[in-house]
Amino acid sequence: MADSAFSRHFAAFGRHKQELLDLAGEIQTWLARQGLDEGELALRVHESLRALHDDRFTIACVAEFSRGKTELINAIFFPDGGTRLLPSAAGRTTMCPTEIFHDPAADGPYLRLLPIETRREERPLADLRRDPLQWTRIPLDPDAPEQIRDRLEELTRTRRVSMEEARSLGLVAEHEDGGTEVEIPAWRHALVNYPHPLLQQGLVILDTPGLNALGTEPELTLSMIPSAQALLFVLAADTGVTRSDMELWQQFRVAPSDQAALVVLNKIDTLWDELRSGEDVERGIQAQTAAVARQLGIDQGRVFALSARKGLVARVRGDEALLRRSRLPEFETHLAQTVLPRREELLRSRIRNDFGTILEAHARRIESQIQHTTRAIAELRQLSGRNQEVIRKLIEGTRREQVTYQKNVESFQQSRRLLRKRAQVMRESLSLGAVDRLMHETRAAMAGSWTTIGLKQGMQAFLDGARFTMEQVAAETEETRKLVAAIYRKFEVEHGLPAAQPREFPVDRYRLRMEELHAQGEAFRRSPVTTMTEQSYVIKRFFIQLASQAREILAETSRGAEAWLNEVLQPLVAQIRDHRRTLETRLNDLRRIHQSRATLEKRIAELEQQAADLRARLAELESFQARLGAEPDAEAPLSA
Repeated sequence: MADSAFSRHFAAFGRHKQELLDLAGEIQTWLARQGLDEGELALRVHESLRALHDDRFTIACVAEFSRGKTELINAIFFPDGGTRLLPSAAGRTTMCPTEIFHDPAADGPYLRLLPIETRREERPLADLRRDPLQWTRIPLDPDAPEQIRDRLEELTRTRRVSMEEARSLGLVAEHEDGGTEVEIPAWRHALVNYPHPLLQQGLVILDTPGLNALGTEPELTLSMIPSAQALLFVLAADTGVTRSDMELWQQFRVAPSDQAALVVLNKIDTLWDELRSGEDVERGIQAQTAAVARQLGIDQGRVFALSARKGLVARVRGDEALLRRSRLPEFETHLAQTVLPRREELLRSRIRNDFGTILEAHARRIESQIQHTTRAIAELRQLSGRNQEVIRKLIEGTRREQVTYQKNVESFQQSRRLLRKRAQVMRESLSLGAVDRLMHETRAAMAGSWTTIGLKQGMQAFLDGARFTMEQVAAETEETRKLVAAIYRKFEVEHGLPAAQPREFPVDRYRLRMEELHAQGEAFRRSPVTTMTEQSYVIKRFFIQLASQAREILAETSRGAEAWLNEVLQPLVAQIRDHRRTLETRLNDLRRIHQSRATLEKRIAELEQQAADLRARLAELESFQARLGAEPDAEAPLSA
């Protein structure tokens, strides 16, 4: 594999991710050894581990045709074969969205192609991905570069069809009339499973073929590209920001602060001029970089001028001088040092949240057990030399404490009943029935409208309705959170137990996703490509992609809320159970000592050993907590 800043840092990223997986696995094993891997807790731990294991780092490359986007992918990620992996010669460009990844579970490397005719089906792309019969599969031989190059030429294939057929596929608008035939892509989507070292470490490249594909395949705009960890927007230095470039940029509503969205001003070799001084050429490049940043409304530090073609040639030939002049390494270093560390921190934050709250709850529980055990030891030591009357009074006092405790438990059960009522209100706010009715009503209204304005108003009504539903869910979640906090606080005050912190339901995570979908839907709704596309196809694709995605966000919120409601009181229930056992053990100890003083020293020794075991368990927990909070090993720092 070619040695580049990105490949080195991505390898370090992979090592740090494996360290997280190893740590999470150790914690899971520890929980199982303690008998704590049951019910909702076990499910949450399993899902967290699976999500971490399946995590992929996706870089989406977006550009209009002839901007050198595919050449940039070849230069950064796949220069080590001595040739281009993806076809990018003049007039031969990728015509369909292409995902490049490695799937170790697959039966060998392959190119899978989805025929363009599947656009007639009312099935989302995610559904079609799970149906191998819909795809054309072409095997790839990693040891035969020429074969791979020839077979990947399929990505560039087009065919001519009648205007009527193109309209039926939603590839031209009803009012468009450019002749009897039109050229369309042969394939709708492509999957390339290839055992490249970067891909084997979890890198996924998403190559998109321009504005028309984004307009006619809303899943790209609404799901695949927004879920990528980095967005590379490619422009050409010889054209600057064209009108279609700007329309494409506005599809994503990139925030000025979004450091994961980078702009590549490619083809600066077209500005190289042997008759001009190097300083003059540099000033021209800087001026164009500043103009691009100003037009796109972003900081100039996120615009990178380079030559992907010259960078690829330099890598293949081992020409260090040409590589430096191409400026490719500078861009790779920025990509590695800004985007990768943020992704790693997000992964660490997720593990800290998922496992940290579990460890914290058990640490508080063990601290409570240590506190009660220490108190019991001190009490038993004070009994040495005391008469039977004193012990009898202690027994009576413990019984009275048990009665009080039982009343408080009954009060806790009343609180649980209040929570169940509150939870029911929360579940009702998450009912998918209202969303389904909204989808049905909006689709019917849109189907009855033959104007672009009517279609777009229907879209807006659905988007606003879905957002309102999520706002209701957030409000109900906050009320439920307050009730849970009050229950914990009440029991803490009444029994003096260590403060246990209930896990909070991350409703903001789902809320943010709905807001992002709303923004993306608005961009799609206002896009000129939406206006130009055949209207019945807009209705179909809108509901297959955007509406179903909104429903899925609410469904995920519902599943997450259900799991949270089932486990939110578990730390407190465990503490209550422990407290009851402590009182029962204390009463039994006093009874035995009342009957025979010979058991006193033996029981003190047992309790001291129990306290030592608890402290050892607490030390293991604290070690896990420290490792969760630790920064990556400095052996291969991502910011080096």
